[in-house]
Amino acid sequence: MTVKRKVEIFSAGCPVCEDVVALVQRLACPSCGVEVLNMNDIEVVRRAKALGVHSVPAVAIDGQLAGCCAGRGVDEQALRTAGLGQP
Repeated sequence: MTVKRKVEIFSAGCPVCEDVVALVQRLACPSCGVEVLNMNDIEVVRRAKALGVHSVPAVAIDGQLAGCCAGRGVDEQALRTAGLGQP
């Protein structure tokens, strides 16, 4: 019996997200169960938040956010440093 690897792709349906979906599907092997999750669904948003998703597209494998997808997202201090909110 082969255990499937659970691969979750959190997507907003944008062209960048679709590119990631295509990449993951191309790289997936027969033991990878790939699921594309729509961030317009509140349950998907809850799951994404629980995993630490801060921006999309994002990929989680077996319940862990992939390293390439961690630590991203909007950062208030970085925005202020870039000049946001300054006259």
